Order: sequence, then C-alpha cells, then structure tokens
Amino acid sequence: MSVNRGRPDRRHAARELALQALYQMHMSGATAADVQAEFLADQDFKHADKRMFGQLLCGVAAQRESLDTMIEQYLDRKLSDLDPIELNVLRMGAYELSDSVAVPYRVVINECIELGKVFGATDGHKYVNSILDKVALNHRSVEIAAKQNSSAR
Repeated sequence: MSVNRGRPDRRHAARELALQALYQMHMSGATAADVQAEFLADQDFKHADKRMFGQLLCGVAAQRESLDTMIEQYLDRKLSDLDPIELNVLRMGAYELSDSVAVPYRVVINECIELGKVFGATDGHKYVNSILDKVALNHRSVEIAAKQNSSAR
C-alpha cells in the first residue's frame, strides 16, 4: 500500500470522529475542548488523522454561528428542525468548503454524503448533498468553473 493511498482513509476516519464529537457537543452542550480531550483519551486514533480531527472539531465549534448563517439561506426549513446529524454534517461540510480550499469541493461533498449515509436518517444524505452543492457554488465558484471548463475540452 502506498503512502498516498492510506491518507484519504485517515482523513475519512478523522471526519467520522469529528462528526461524532460534534454530535456529542450538540446533544450534551459540552465545550469543544472538553469533547476533544475526551475523544483523544478514549478513541483510537491509529487510523485517523488526529490533527484534522482537531481542526474540524475546533473550527466548526468556533465558527458555528457563521456556518449556520451560511447554510441557513439554502434550507427549506428552520435550522432547528434539522436532524442533529445532518445539521453537523452540513456544518462540517460548510466549514471545509469555506476554510479548507486545498481539499477539492467534490471530495468534501462526497465525504459528507458518505457520513450522512452511515450516521444520518434514511435519505438524509440527499438533502446534505443538495445543500452543500449550493454552498460550494457560492464558496468554490472558481474551482467549479475550472472543473467544468476542463471537462468541456
């Protein structure tokens, strides 16, 4: 197995753990620092990118209000009516789309869809996909246009 092949799996595992930590924060009201410390003590990070986990957890927690504003404009319901898993997948996706430009937008959206399939409600991943597509159009328009131009050639 090559070094590059293992990296996406470590990132996916970090995203899974970050989602679980964000869900725990959402349900318990605990702080990001407390949840991060608990996860670092209790979870096996052998197959997960610990740095990415911390960036996602702390970044989403710190920017929660602006992330909620970012996604709220595309919702067909109140933010408070969203399932907590889908809400936190959307927050995490919006965070990566706006702050992690080194990660291709399609990778971010696909990872969030997969998280929605595993942890979310039936067909919740379809809703996540539709909302994050709109967020990507707003925050990654240059990347999307470049991808479309290269595909048209």
